[in-house]
Amino acid sequence: MLNKAKEVINIEAQAIKNLAKKLDANFPKAVDLIAKCQGRVVVTGMGKTGIVGRKIAATLSSTGTPSIFMHSAEGLHGDLGQVTRYDVLIVISNSGETEETVRLLPLIKRIGVKTIAITGNIKSSLAKYSDVVLNVSVDKEGCPLGLAPMASTTATLVMGDALAACLIVKRGFRKEDFAFYHPGGALGRRLLLKVEDLMRKGDHFPKVHQDRKVQDVLLAITKARCGSACIVDEKGKLRGIFTDGDLRRHLEQGPGVLQKTVKTVMTKKPAMILYSKLAAEAFALLKQRKIDELPVVDEKGKPVGLLDVQDLLRAGLI
Repeated sequence: MLNKAKEVINIEAQAIKNLAKKLDANFPKAVDLIAKCQGRVVVTGMGKTGIVGRKIAATLSSTGTPSIFMHSAEGLHGDLGQVTRYDVLIVISNSGETEETVRLLPLIKRIGVKTIAITGNIKSSLAKYSDVVLNVSVDKEGCPLGLAPMASTTATLVMGDALAACLIVKRGFRKEDFAFYHPGGALGRRLLLKVEDLMRKGDHFPKVHQDRKVQDVLLAITKARCGSACIVDEKGKLRGIFTDGDLRRHLEQGPGVLQKTVKTVMTKKPAMILYSKLAAEAFALLKQRKIDELPVVDEKGKPVGLLDVQDLLRAGLI
């Protein structure tokens, strides 16, 4: 069984290697055709290739190319109404002679849609009808019976990925754009959430003047249910932070610390972060400094909030 598994993997790996050699001037034409599309990319196919087509459409959509999948048989029974002359059609058929797919082609021509064929038979009816032909022919399928499509569907999938990758480059698609289409995922949270979205503010953000006593700072921290307070000067600029850790360290010298002005016991020149920075950057700073709280400031260095490691935890960034 191990030998058979390795044989199948090697067959499919070789099919992908051979695929690179089959690329010609048709490939950049296909990329250009999709990039200039004023509508959507409509991917169609039947059976196993149809399933691969769904994945290709999904990959294109998530990387900035609006795409849908249309089952070839359903296209013959009303779904063709989804297609307009502003679209680009990617038709997938290994043989290029799949009945339902071939029956669609004259209708597609009447609509005026540009067609890209992904096929293993460049002399097929599909290839003849299409504006651009991408060759995904394979020497051998992985199936021991030579019947179930394996290497051919793998080659088709890889060709779709190659199109998507080149379109990412051609469009200048960025990580931030990808995150926009994946707001529910971890990547979306890392690239979309900003510090101001998570920071504690208002009644939950203790900000105390540096000449106030430590006991006053503790009251402010308790009221805000935080683990620290930002300490400011007369102009409202950040001068330090006072944390639970600061309190514990100074209490070792006796309870008299409660009557001291907070500027004498606070942590001066603390790490801080601009409110407009990404939350992921704040996490990196907290981790680097090995701290739990981070003052959030505006462009003038005035504190506008406080970010706690627990806030990042709740947001799913940790």
